This record gives sequence, C-alpha cells and structure tokens, in this order.
Amino acid sequence: MNASHLIDELIANLTDWHGTTFANVRRIIHDADPEITEELKWMGTPVWSHDGIVCLAKAFKDKVKITFPHGASLSDPDKLFNSELTGKQWRAIDIYKEDRINEGSLKILIHAAVDYNHAKVKTANKPGGTRGTVKKKPVK
Repeated sequence: MNASHLIDELIANLTDWHGTTFANVRRIIHDADPEITEELKWMGTPVWSHDGIVCLAKAFKDKVKITFPHGASLSDPDKLFNSELTGKQWRAIDIYKEDRINEGSLKILIHAAVDYNHAKVKTANKPGGTRGTVKKKPVK
C-alpha cells in the first residue's frame, strides 16, 4: 500500500475534529502545490516533499501540528508559526479544536517552503556547489 493510501487510513481513523482538521490541512497542501509528494517517515509520520521536505503533520491529543523543517528560513508575514519558535531551523503551527486555518497564509508558507527547497537544489547543482562533490586532499 502506498503512502497516500496509508494517510487516507490515518485520517479515517481520526473520527473527531482531528480527522477533519488533518484532512483540511492535507487538501490545502495539495491545493498549494499539486506536484507535492506524500511520504511516510519516522514511524508513520505523514510528510509532504517537493525537492526536499516541505512539511509534516501529526495529530496529538489536543492539537494537529504542522511542522516545517526549514521554517526559520521562511517568511511568515501573517504569523502562522506559533510553536517551536526558538529553534534555529524548525517552526510549527499548532492547530487546536476551535482554531480556524488561514488557508491563504498556509498556502503562502507551502509555496515559500517549496521555493526554499528549489533554491537549495539549484545551489547544490551549480558548478562549485556542494551536492555530490568530494573534497580531495591536496597532492604534495
């Protein structure tokens, strides 16, 4: 069974507000970037990738959390990030039962994360970039 089907099952098993919220987050992610890929990592955590990880989501007892591994590098003009704000890389959005998702602002963050990944790939593939290069010891 592929990751998308397993995520379908995960959402179906969240029979309360968590399932509705999780399904809505997933829809927004796909609406923002139809080319995004769904994966499962880290013991079944849903992950969305496009030239690298864009975000991941997980349902907890009191919230649904969307985490952006490079969130500290992203512009967040509407201040959606409300969790993990002191780290050097990660930023997250905790969504609680009564919260309303700002769909437009979340799509902007998804686009920013994809753009960030594209920039990393372009830099790594440039002559002199670091991807796939091996540093050789100077010959004496």
